[in-house]
Amino acid sequence: MLMMLKGLQADELQVIQSVTFEMTESQQKQFLMLYQGKRKEEQTMILLTVLGFFGFAGIQRFVIGEMLMGILFFFTAGFCLIGTIVDLVNIKSMTYDYNKKQAYESAAMVNVMTRK
Repeated sequence: MLMMLKGLQADELQVIQSVTFEMTESQQKQFLMLYQGKRKEEQTMILLTVLGFFGFAGIQRFVIGEMLMGILFFFTAGFCLIGTIVDLVNIKSMTYDYNKKQAYESAAMVNVMTRK
């Protein structure tokens, strides 16, 4: 089932395994369906960040739900491109943190949906 997630890194796999450890097989399937829809791939985030060099600064921040930072990046041209460069360097950790948050939220949703 985990093979459906493209670009899955070892640290993200550990988070998924820890979150789904006590779930039944049907709960794990529900989790994966929810998580797959919310998860962001690192390559996509890199592409969105690179767009900041061409006048679309901050898109990566909007995509991960940081609306205020996205607006700030947009109106300051990515803090005069310095913020965009920093985001490009830190994109792996930004993506991991976002996906980790989404894994916990998806697990909580599955637990709520399957309570009797």
